[in-house]
Amino acid sequence: MFNYNYYVYIITNPANTAIYIGVTNNLSRRLLEHYNNRGKWKTFAGRYYCYKLVYFEHFTCINEAIAREKELKKWRRSKKNQLIETDNPKWLNLNGNFRD
Repeated sequence: MFNYNYYVYIITNPANTAIYIGVTNNLSRRLLEHYNNRGKWKTFAGRYYCYKLVYFEHFTCINEAIAREKELKKWRRSKKNQLIETDNPKWLNLNGNFRD
């Protein structure tokens, strides 16, 4: 059987004031895309300089990953902050620590 990798991720800007939640099958590539789009007004993540990975979850089923992304997007900001702080209390940049 095939082993698929999907990720729900949360990125923020350097000041941790804006967050973006997304889903992808290649987190390294997607993080690079966010980084290269910083400052570009056509996307939310670009407009607010969101490229710093602070949280992610791994899934093997795309439907589960999409459902989780939708769930997280409905949460209040305080609950999202608590989720991030369970694994990353200092909101460290995890970009360099991750490889697909």
